[in-house]
Amino acid sequence: MPSLFVIRGVDQGSKFELRTPSVTLGREPNNPIQLHDTEVSRRHVELRLVDGRYTLVDLNSSNGTYVNGRRVELHSLVNGDQIQLGASLLLYTGAPDETTGAAAQQVDIVAKADAKDQSRILRSMTQEEGSRIFDLALDAPGDPWVARVRANLQVMYRTALAVSRTLDIDQLLARIMELIFEWVEPDRGCIMLYNPDIHQLEPKVRRTRPGIRPEERISISRTILDYVIQHREGVLTSDAQDDSRWDNAASIMQAGIREAICVPMQGRYDIVGVIYIDTSLAPRQVLQAASGSKFSAEHLKLMVAIGHQAALAVEDTRYYSAMVQAERLAAVGQTIATLSHHIKNILQGIRGGSYLIEMGLSDHDESLTRKGWDIVERNQTRISTLVMDMLTFSKDREPELISADLNKTIGEVVELMNVRAGELGVTIEYRPDRRIETLTFDPEGIHRATLNVVTNAIDACDKREDGVVIVRTELAQPEALVRIIVEDNGAGIPPEEMQNIFTLFVSHKGGRGTGLGLPVSQKILKEHGGAILCDSTVGQGSRFTLEFPSNLPKPPGPGTTMPAVGMIDPDEMEESEPAEQV
Repeated sequence: MPSLFVIRGVDQGSKFELRTPSVTLGREPNNPIQLHDTEVSRRHVELRLVDGRYTLVDLNSSNGTYVNGRRVELHSLVNGDQIQLGASLLLYTGAPDETTGAAAQQVDIVAKADAKDQSRILRSMTQEEGSRIFDLALDAPGDPWVARVRANLQVMYRTALAVSRTLDIDQLLARIMELIFEWVEPDRGCIMLYNPDIHQLEPKVRRTRPGIRPEERISISRTILDYVIQHREGVLTSDAQDDSRWDNAASIMQAGIREAICVPMQGRYDIVGVIYIDTSLAPRQVLQAASGSKFSAEHLKLMVAIGHQAALAVEDTRYYSAMVQAERLAAVGQTIATLSHHIKNILQGIRGGSYLIEMGLSDHDESLTRKGWDIVERNQTRISTLVMDMLTFSKDREPELISADLNKTIGEVVELMNVRAGELGVTIEYRPDRRIETLTFDPEGIHRATLNVVTNAIDACDKREDGVVIVRTELAQPEALVRIIVEDNGAGIPPEEMQNIFTLFVSHKGGRGTGLGLPVSQKILKEHGGAILCDSTVGQGSRFTLEFPSNLPKPPGPGTTMPAVGMIDPDEMEESEPAEQV
């Protein structure tokens, strides 16, 4: 779906999906998309759907509308366009290209056993090996021009690798400056990024050559910076007095710079910063310095190319961060809305129970008071379960592995759910595998995971007169697994819903479910190195299998040894005891 991401401005991180044929953007609340930027007009622009593509129309805004840095009155948007309204910058993400579907219909991925597949691999090559195409050592003595071109290609290749391996801007800039010092060998260098909030360049990375005092301040010529930003050109200066573009009284002479290169970091649409390097001499040393230039036009070309690569990487990192922030905000909004709905239902139940308690106390009706208290207690349990599930799902943790009895842990779950099963007229049976001895696992986590699954199984049988839930444990010796199997003869899960049963906040129990139970159980099993498997048939019931390794690492203990984990000699194996009906 077409959407707008705010990547700069007051509303940075916000995402707006375009769902209607016409939508206006502006500062007033009655706009479908409201921006809180004071430089945006009340009704700034309108997006109109024309022939399957959105067209942007400026609504006589005070500060104008810019797309990709160019002022527009009318513009047909394409995927990736940047829209500037006041101080806000929005990224337009359009629908997929129509040619994608056509390509998919014309390209076949041939199966391995297909007769059409006659190909075989002759040679494989790693990324590191591929980069050796630029290795100067491979060249026989020959044309120095070829060697210089290959050296520049090597520089650009390594720059591309460097900028593609990090999403942290500070690390990215530090790596680029490190490579510049390796290739160009300046005395000092600095990378500055443009801060749109204060409309100024801010130094982000600074580096000096060994031998130069690191605490020495770098004085960067305002003359050079202004020229680079205004003309979007890289500059090389080696002698300020001989360069007609610089005024002799300007700051470059006062700084005593002998040679300097300053290039813009030109991204797709705008300048995001500058890269500056120099060889510096004090004013009195300039007069004594030998003639000759350390920097050349080749260095300038290389620095311009590096600046462009760095700018693209900075833009990509910022876009990625903005999109992550937008997704995070969307997830938070969805979470708040969903939880608010569940909590509202629970509070309504508590309010209803409290009303019955109040009536019972006023009329001295103990049965009415008891009925109200049962409602309050049931809803207190629901909100407690909701909070515990939220806490379990919200943080990554290592399971607290201890030596415990799995059969006893699962038996406690069955005993706890016996009352609820009885209220719904469901029979619950527990069939433990007596071969299972002491295991190493997190009893609290496995208890919670099993409790969620058993609760779902009982709820699935509430409309059947002969509802049965069977809970059993099983030791799978060849696979070194233990399994907790929960079977029911309830309504079953339709095939189209199976893929969503572990999706957060997706519940098929109406107002009774929060959509947290199965995701929480799945998370706990993954923390144990296990998984949850599901097999279900509509109208016949479901079977959930919770399995994890029986040989999890033993908890550390000073000088203690533990018995073999969950395994005994098959020859000494006793017969499983009959099923216990609870």
